[in-house]
Amino acid sequence: MARSCAVCGKVSIDGFNAQSSGMNRVRAHRRFQPNLQQTNIQVNGKSVKTLVCTRCQRTLSRGAQ
Repeated sequence: MARSCAVCGKVSIDGFNAQSSGMNRVRAHRRFQPNLQQTNIQVNGKSVKTLVCTRCQRTLSRGAQ
């Protein structure tokens, strides 16, 4: 199972490292990972420990205010 956000489903994506100089700009492959943190969220009245991205974690905490 891929590491993904339990709320929004955000997963890692592929991309390239940027080259700053040179005529032959060889692009190196890289992977952009979501910033996942293990947090407790309420699901059906129970506290469940899941992986949530920091954007969703921030949104969930703002809704509690």
